[in-house]
Amino acid sequence: MSWQTPGFQVARGVNDALIAESRRAFMSRVYGWMFAGLSVTGMVALLTAASPQLVMKIAQFRWLFFFAQLGLVWFLSSRVHRLSGAVAGALFLGYSVLTGLTFSVLFYVFTTGSIASVFLMSAGAFGAMSAFATFTKKDLSPWGTFLYMGMIGVFVASIVQVFVQSSMLNFVLGCVGVITFAGLTAYDTQKLREMHAEAGYESAASLSISGALVLYLDFINLFIALLRLFGSRR
Repeated sequence: MSWQTPGFQVARGVNDALIAESRRAFMSRVYGWMFAGLSVTGMVALLTAASPQLVMKIAQFRWLFFFAQLGLVWFLSSRVHRLSGAVAGALFLGYSVLTGLTFSVLFYVFTTGSIASVFLMSAGAFGAMSAFATFTKKDLSPWGTFLYMGMIGVFVASIVQVFVQSSMLNFVLGCVGVITFAGLTAYDTQKLREMHAEAGYESAASLSISGALVLYLDFINLFIALLRLFGSRR
């Protein structure tokens, strides 16, 4: 007698359907939080850019904002699972506000039209890579080491560029950044699905916010890389 009885097959089918629904709900919450963060960043950047005096202050204290963002990302990434959903959400939106404040400077460096065009370009690339990760049967884990090395390289070179202005370095950073963060979008999307499975298919708010932060950072860095390549300077 086969162990795959009709009852077993039905139960397995129901279980698979529940897992798929739980995964869809989790990823929907992740993308929802990510969209909320990007919306806050965009609105804060636009409103802040309307005040040249405020933008000048932000530019003057850019390193303070940089380390504040770095510290908040580190804290949220390392402690998010110990925080309540409300606290994690507030910290994530707080980080989105800080990013919006620093991004206000971009409106004085690049034309508004090119910023909008690059944002749409980033959204298209992000969506394509995220969809690829969702539907592919390929395990993207081997990409991890290469992509994280690329991310570290972009981070270090970006700091160097602050002190050494070079159009060639800017171009290389843009190219490497696009490859790195487009790849990380696919890699992280697949990893989030695995993380959800390891958590027992739970959809806790803190878990969703942790995933949203990861994808938010991928999108923001992809946007910056594309802006380096296609942004029209004033």
